[in-house]
Amino acid sequence: MKRLLLTSSGLDNENVIKEFVSILAKSIIETKVLLIFGVKTDEEMFYVQESKKELIDLGILEENIIEANVNNELFPFEFKNFNLIYFCGGNTYYLLDRIRKLKFDSLIGDFVNRGGLYIGVSAGSIIVGESIEISGWGSEGDKNEVELKDLKGLGFTNIAIFPHYKNEQEEEVKEFRKKVSYPVKKLKDGEAILIMGDKIREIK
Repeated sequence: MKRLLLTSSGLDNENVIKEFVSILAKSIIETKVLLIFGVKTDEEMFYVQESKKELIDLGILEENIIEANVNNELFPFEFKNFNLIYFCGGNTYYLLDRIRKLKFDSLIGDFVNRGGLYIGVSAGSIIVGESIEISGWGSEGDKNEVELKDLKGLGFTNIAIFPHYKNEQEEEVKEFRKKVSYPVKKLKDGEAILIMGDKIREIK
């Protein structure tokens, strides 16, 4: 069964945390996490470390968290050894480009199809949709600095996530919805969408 927890800002809301703990396949201390990210600045690395700290504070052992920086080329691990993929935020175009080049897209797909739990944060939530077009939309959209032409996402869901939503962006979301045929879900920081098989639930 497909298990996706798509967030705007990670595990920073008690309701999201409760859902996360309840759907773990193993106990907290047995859970093994692959933390995927691609950072270019100290600020971006700060947020990655904040995500790692959130997991440790919940009881996941630090030695059970393996970091996969997609800026690198070689990774001495197997995806099958993990219970959880935690995909951090960043520039969506860059992240999708890198995971394709590393063949992570197919490996993540195999992981999800086997029932592994996938948690996305911001860009990590956007890339699992049919398209990442929404990532560049609006006043705060990502810049396509890598000039990515193929905007097809990983296709785990037909929902497009609009993360970090603020009320003043309502018109931007409405305009985007007019131009696409798939559903668009706006998430404020602290909110999430839980997808378990064919069941979808919003968490606030």
